[in-house]
Amino acid sequence: MTTGSIGVFDSGYGGLTVLQSITVKLPHYNYLYLGDNARAPYGNRSFDTVYQYTLQCVEWFFKQGCPLVILACNTASAKALRTIQQNDLARFGNAKRVLGVIRPTTEIIGKYTQTGKVGILATSGTVLSGSYPKEINKLFPDCEVYQEACPMWVPLIENNEHTSPGATYFLEKHINHLLAQSKNIDTILLACTHYPLLMDAIKKLVPYGTTVLSQGEIVANSLANYLQRHSWMEKRLSKGGKVSFFTTDDAADFDAKGSLFYGKPVKSTHLNMK
Repeated sequence: MTTGSIGVFDSGYGGLTVLQSITVKLPHYNYLYLGDNARAPYGNRSFDTVYQYTLQCVEWFFKQGCPLVILACNTASAKALRTIQQNDLARFGNAKRVLGVIRPTTEIIGKYTQTGKVGILATSGTVLSGSYPKEINKLFPDCEVYQEACPMWVPLIENNEHTSPGATYFLEKHINHLLAQSKNIDTILLACTHYPLLMDAIKKLVPYGTTVLSQGEIVANSLANYLQRHSWMEKRLSKGGKVSFFTTDDAADFDAKGSLFYGKPVKSTHLNMK
């Protein structure tokens, strides 16, 4: 382990798309990635279960010497982040921080829409949490937010079926449901870190000129800004460009599927999380 690494957490593979963007933007830091694949998916679990699982993983990062943990998971960010920040961080000391992916996204999404109509494609858990409408309306009160849960998309991606002819049916179904809510939606957020793998297909199914946003680059830019504004944290981070991967499920399976999300080979270590 490298003390001072940035921890990046997801319930499974999707956070690797965020990690990939972060390492491109900030390549000189060290990183630990943990995918809780053995207990995934988080999207259909209760708030309390997601909170307990996420907190357990955050504690693991802190024990490895990570002063900063990024929840690169929309469900964990929606269902667990605020409780961890408000109720748990104090007992770990003032020098620890946990950040999510929802706030960085909502801080900028209103700047992309011309019509004030924003669409959200996400897991059922993220949609039910109501986090995106709440956060967007705090910052951009004139924006109208429309949501669509896409429960089949993650399984399709993780089973490498997202480019199959059958996948097109589920993509069209949920995109059409979203667009039927308002003909003036001009900006769509992929509010699940798996969904960037569907970007090309989604762009073909939405009206010309629609802006489709994924979160990797947004979160990477937000993290870079955060470290510029918080020099005390930046000084605590170790440098060397080392990236280590952990999974709570089978490492060989994680490596095979993880490379699809990360864009290059992944070599992980199994972690028994009890």
